[in-house]
Amino acid sequence: MENQIEIKIRQLAKEKNAIILAHNYQPPEIQEIADLCGDSLELSIQAAKTSADIIVFCGVLFMAETAYILSPEKTVLLPNPDAGCPMADMVDPAALTARKKALGNIPVVTYVNSSAAVKAVSDICCTSANVIRVTNAIDTDEMLMTPDRNLAQYAAANTHKKIHLWEGYCPFHNNLTPQDVAAAKAAHPKALFIAHPECPPQILELADSIQSTSGMIRFAGESDKDQFILGTETGLIYPIAKAHPNKRFFPASDKMYCLDMKKITLAHVLDSLENLTGEIKVPEDIRIAALGSVQKMIDIK
Repeated sequence: MENQIEIKIRQLAKEKNAIILAHNYQPPEIQEIADLCGDSLELSIQAAKTSADIIVFCGVLFMAETAYILSPEKTVLLPNPDAGCPMADMVDPAALTARKKALGNIPVVTYVNSSAAVKAVSDICCTSANVIRVTNAIDTDEMLMTPDRNLAQYAAANTHKKIHLWEGYCPFHNNLTPQDVAAAKAAHPKALFIAHPECPPQILELADSIQSTSGMIRFAGESDKDQFILGTETGLIYPIAKAHPNKRFFPASDKMYCLDMKKITLAHVLDSLENLTGEIKVPEDIRIAALGSVQKMIDIK
């Protein structure tokens, strides 16, 4: 049963023609009041296709920036502007531009988990789901991939191309150890282990399947198995169990808990809708350049 704050949020969203987006790692109560839940880029693409005037993005800063990049005519709100991404902060435009120049101006493939300013000095973007497809579509045998070294190594293992790494990583995926996976498998011997590409190579070698968050939800539904260990942020347990209530899901480790993804509360969402707080904008020159990198990725079939 909905409480008063949830009712008020829904009323305001309807009155102001707002759409509420929630990333798969958000707390359950945030996912419950969202109109759409999913991976960050797919949410921004879906929101851009709607007639909503306001996008309330329950995620982290780079996600709200991407929503604005794709929908500059809409008001984009990040209910708690303090919600950031440690990995996205591991690369900046000046350092990336310098590294590209030092490498002979080879193409830069940038993970969507990055700032708008970094996307703007990149050649093309990728997601954890399409990184191999993007890598193979680029008309060169050498490239720089940023900011996630683990995603870059995953791509390199699945292509003949030379991929230069940027020393960035997700602190939570990167900290998963083979010992953690072994313990989870010992505790749940009938479960398949699904790992996110942000995990280190030695973890991916142990996986029965490697998937993005939405890919994990899809894979679990298509599998004839009924137990799964998830090598990703623990927030995914809620939506995947909701999507497949007859199956069981276990975290590879309870330490894979992103504090930034848990910073948005219902009170923040309500305040954001009532007062239009947390508005996110991207300077137009940066937006246009970043849109080019995102659009090149979207156009790859």
